[in-house]
Formats: sequence, C-alpha cells, structure tokens
Amino acid sequence: MFRSRFRDFDWTLLGFVAALSIISVFEIRSATAMTKFHGFQTKQILFLSIGTVAMFGISMLDYHKLLDIAYWAYGISITALVAVLVPHIGTKVLGARRWINLGGGAHFQPSEWVKLVLILTMARFLWERSGEDHEMTWRDIGKCFALIGVPMLLVLKEPDLGTCLTYSPVLLAGLFLGGIRLKQASILILGFLLVVGVGWKSGKLLKPYQKARLTAFVNPDNDPKGSGYQIRQSLIAVGSGGLWGTGANKGSQTQGDFLPIPYTDFIFAAFCEEHGFIGAVIILLLYFMILVRLVQNAQMAADPPGTLVTMGVMAVTLFQVAVNVGMCLGLMPVTGIPLPLMSYGGSSVIFTFLALGIVMNIRMRRFVN
Repeated sequence: MFRSRFRDFDWTLLGFVAALSIISVFEIRSATAMTKFHGFQTKQILFLSIGTVAMFGISMLDYHKLLDIAYWAYGISITALVAVLVPHIGTKVLGARRWINLGGGAHFQPSEWVKLVLILTMARFLWERSGEDHEMTWRDIGKCFALIGVPMLLVLKEPDLGTCLTYSPVLLAGLFLGGIRLKQASILILGFLLVVGVGWKSGKLLKPYQKARLTAFVNPDNDPKGSGYQIRQSLIAVGSGGLWGTGANKGSQTQGDFLPIPYTDFIFAAFCEEHGFIGAVIILLLYFMILVRLVQNAQMAADPPGTLVTMGVMAVTLFQVAVNVGMCLGLMPVTGIPLPLMSYGGSSVIFTFLALGIVMNIRMRRFVN
C-alpha cells in the first residue's frame, strides 16, 4: 500500500518545488554575503528539510481526518492569534506583535499557520452545504466572511497587513467555488469599495505608515527617502540586472545594502539584479508550472472537498507570488508578503510544504473509495 500510494505522488510538482528551494538557498547566501545576516542559508536548509519531512508525513494521513478536525483547529488558531496580542505572551519586534516566544531563540508565528487552517475550514464548510439544493444565499456568504474576517481583524491588529491580505484569496476562492451569483458578487464589490473609501478617509482602517506604503508605489519619487525608498531601490536593482544579470555576489544594490531585506520580501529583486531578465523568466516559469500542477490535481481529486482544498492552496500561492513580484516591480504596494519557497523564513517555508503535502495527500487518494 505504501509503495502504491507513493507511486501516485506528484513527483513532477515536487521537482519544481525542489528547484525553487535550491535556488532560494543560493540566492539567500548571495544576498546576505556582505551583511550581518550572513549564514541564513544554513537556517533555510534546515527549514526546507523540516518542511520536506512534514510534507511526506502529512501526505500519509487521510485528508478527510484533517477536515474532521478543521473546526477545532480553527478555534485553536483564533485562541493563538488572541494570545499573540497579550503583552506577556506575544513578542513585539519592529512595532509589530506577531510571534510567541518559545524560548531558546525560537519563535512561533500563528498567523502564518492560520492560512492552512482557513483553507481546510472553508473546504469543510462548503462541503457541508454542497448537499443543499439551493444557490449560495446571503446567509452562506455572511458565514464565509465571518470565517475569514475574524482572523483577518486579529492579524491586522498586530499589525501585519501583509499576512492579513493572504487570507483574502481563501475567501474569494471559497465564494467562487461555492457558486456565488454575479449579482451578489457585484453588490459585494461595491460594498467593499465603499467600506474601504470611508475607512481610508476616516483614518481608522489603516495606520499612517501602512497608508504611506500603499500609496508610495504610485509615485515613489514623492518621498524617495521615506515611503518610496523600498520601491525605488527595488526598481533600480531589477533594472540594473539587464538581460543576463550582474552575477552572483556582484549586485551593487544587494551587496551595497541599498536593497532592503533582500533575503525575504525583496528576494525576487535581488535575484533579478544578479541573474537578469533570463533568470526572472525561469523563476516565473517554475511558479507557473507549480500552479498548473495544482490546478490539474484539483481536477483529478476524488471528491469535492479535495478539489476545494487544492484550489485553496493554489489561490493562496498565486496571490502571494503575484503580490510579491508586483511589489518588486513597482506594480503593487509594499505589503511584506513573502515569496513562497524563495523568501527566508521558517513559518512561511513549513506552511508551504504542509499545504503541498495535503495536495499530495489528495492526489494519492484519488482512486480510493
């Protein structure tokens, strides 16, 4: 049974994931070569190793059992997000309280793991209502918004706008796959724009620095040393790479410490500077193939919940890639969303591998009754 199941493992998808992971290690090594963060590539290898083990481990579980405990996991996740906001429990770094100190230099970021819980919880909710013979009602839509909205507000309170936004594709994918009607979607879009407009003008929706980041990408030269600094340096790094790049350890923006945090949020800009347009195309093609494989696995799932979970993973991955790459190219505001499988960070890496492990789980059981 073990050999039979792993014969159906998506080794092609794993190959694309492994390629990006290897590239990330070398790029982190290059991006931190002249900084105090030199050596982070060793930690990244550790994170990738833990993630790989976790992926194979969770692929052996029946994903239906994960769906059975989804609501319990949701409750625990909300409790963890509330605990982060408590001063003696949550750790505050750079003005944001996002981590729980586990001791020994280890930190746990609940908001990153909540994405996986939300994918499972949304899939279970839609699966339960799939047996009903009616279209998605406003009550169903309200439940979906409440399901995603509560953790979003808690994470926004930390504040962590970037992670908060990564929950939105779970909601959008859920509404789309749940069968929302065009009229309902139009009303929701108008309502969203109205709420954002009122909240923006009142100043109660976002903090001043968050508003500055969201508007700086339109014209970063208005405040080149302040809110527009990150975008300007990112654009200079991408542009200086040219067609083939400057070469590893030779990027002036990256090695000169002009490009902010080149091993996490702006790792794509650092890679573009060192490997040019050709390198950027290769990275984007790898992401494209990963997304294509996820859609194919969703189509081959044995039941609706398998399709819902896989499409949820695909939606979150697509959102993070699009926003991070758009941010580095000056097409999106700076939100602090990491690039999956490329950016340094234990929570982000392990979440991605766990999510892919569940996708593998679903694929391996597509012929099981």
